[in-house]
Amino acid sequence: MRLNSKGQVTIPAELRRKHHLHEGDEVAVIEADDGLRIVRVADAETRGQRLVREMRGRATTEMSTEELMELLRGE
Repeated sequence: MRLNSKGQVTIPAELRRKHHLHEGDEVAVIEADDGLRIVRVADAETRGQRLVREMRGRATTEMSTEELMELLRGE
């Protein structure tokens, strides 16, 4: 990895997949005796929580939840 002019680094895709890191995940850089460590912020909002928050209130239908479920079930 190479540090850019803004002090940023890119975590390689293989490591992001292995450690389940996704765009928007919060990480912290911790100073340790042997160098720096990148760790996931423990109480940060999860990817699923971010998606739900972003989608909440965006529905454009006037159908009730029950009507939508009937439609999806083919009843």
